[in-house]
Amino acid sequence: MKKAYVFPGQGSQFPGMAKDLYESGAKGKELLDRADEVLGFKITDIMFNGTADDLKATKVTQPAIFLHSVVLAKCYDGFAPDMVAGHSLGEFSALAAAGAMAFEDALRLVSIRATEMQKCCEKVPGGMAAIIGLPDEKVEEICAGVEGIVIPANFNCHGQIVISGEKEAIEKACEAAKAAGAKRALPLQVGGAFHSPLMEPARVELGKAIERTEIVAPVCPIYQNVTAAPTTDPVLIKENLLKQLTSPVRWTATVENMLADGAGYFMEIGPGTVLQGLVKRISGGTEGIVIEGLSSL
Repeated sequence: MKKAYVFPGQGSQFPGMAKDLYESGAKGKELLDRADEVLGFKITDIMFNGTADDLKATKVTQPAIFLHSVVLAKCYDGFAPDMVAGHSLGEFSALAAAGAMAFEDALRLVSIRATEMQKCCEKVPGGMAAIIGLPDEKVEEICAGVEGIVIPANFNCHGQIVISGEKEAIEKACEAAKAAGAKRALPLQVGGAFHSPLMEPARVELGKAIERTEIVAPVCPIYQNVTAAPTTDPVLIKENLLKQLTSPVRWTATVENMLADGAGYFMEIGPGTVLQGLVKRISGGTEGIVIEGLSSL
């Protein structure tokens, strides 16, 4: 039975995250102290002692989730994946945990990603909405038929797609989805139009940093968001990472491909349990476990 390790994206942060890892041993403390140095501010203070609102700031949220996930993986003596994947931000965690990027390099990229996405949200207003209960093809058809910029951004599982784009186009797409029989078409409380063409300015700036970053072959195949296909090729990994911010997250296809390649056990490493729920819905109940903190290890 092959083991698939998956890493969560934005939205799974919580007060006190990674504090147990910091206090439990030298490895966690060393990595988290190093993170404070790399970022130039004490993110650990916010992670350990900050409020839920403190953790919502984009420059904090993304690095915090990355750190919780990757430090957890580095402290896990039994870390031995046959394949890895991460949802959106989680792809950076997966790459760092699987050895494709140095810890410091990956953290710098996540910090730049967060900063540039925040700038983009402020300059280019946009939004996202969850469409529940329609086939993928129907949501794609609706988005294509709406005037303005709106695309399927997260293919989370069958019958659950998040669309992203201009606010007016999102509203029109939601109306069309309801008319087509969607169970729900719900605007999300997010800062901008993630994984859509409206993130192009952020993609350009992040792309410059990705180009400068050394990427090597990971310890196992990574199934990337853009293609949902496995690779260990550093050139291809970099190409796909460059496209990620303005392209859909193909999570349904990612999990289906992992299952087809022999995954029989899914381990979610990081804060939250969202991916485990999606995996079960896609797979029909494949065995899995969530590693959220020290007690889980």
